[in-house]
Amino acid sequence: MVDLLRASTTITVALDNFKRIIPAGSVEEALKISKETGGLLAGERGGETIEGFIGNSPLQIQNYKGKTLILTTSNGTRILKNLRSRALIGSIINAKAVARAAVELANNEIEIIMAGVNGRFAIEDFLTAGEIIYYLRDFRLDEFAKAALIAARDKKIVDNMILNSSSALKLKKLGFFEDVKFSIQRNISSNVPIYDGKLIKKLQI
Repeated sequence: MVDLLRASTTITVALDNFKRIIPAGSVEEALKISKETGGLLAGERGGETIEGFIGNSPLQIQNYKGKTLILTTSNGTRILKNLRSRALIGSIINAKAVARAAVELANNEIEIIMAGVNGRFAIEDFLTAGEIIYYLRDFRLDEFAKAALIAARDKKIVDNMILNSSSALKLKKLGFFEDVKFSIQRNISSNVPIYDGKLIKKLQI
């Protein structure tokens, strides 16, 4: 699952300081889980930090640590909650690591699910998929995967497209543009988050 701005990136970074992350589909569910587990609350709606929560921010999350993080976001965590199988969580900062892990775990095929924005296509997720597919290029790819691979080959163009995407410009207005710039760094993390249907943990291979 790919949700570059910002759930995938935040989750990947958070696993440096948290043992587990519990995705919540709603604010109410997140609050309930926090009461039961004592976990730290993080999340956003429409990019804006939920009152009483810390932000869905890969930069802000580095200032916190603990056993459990409860995360609720507009797109990424809702996608995860609807999945019926385990899933790896990919971003540009862990593209190489997540691709290699996918190869190790896959039985027949690898599917990349792009979170998008409110059910709509998001170019940053498509380009992130291309970054991951680059490390899978020696395997048989369908035409959609080939298109993503080609689209993501010019770093300068990719960065410009992401920095000027609708999602990035919205985050810029909200004061989170540094999160966007952080999210386009290549392979700075070896963390591979895996969701088992309930929890997200760091994959151990």
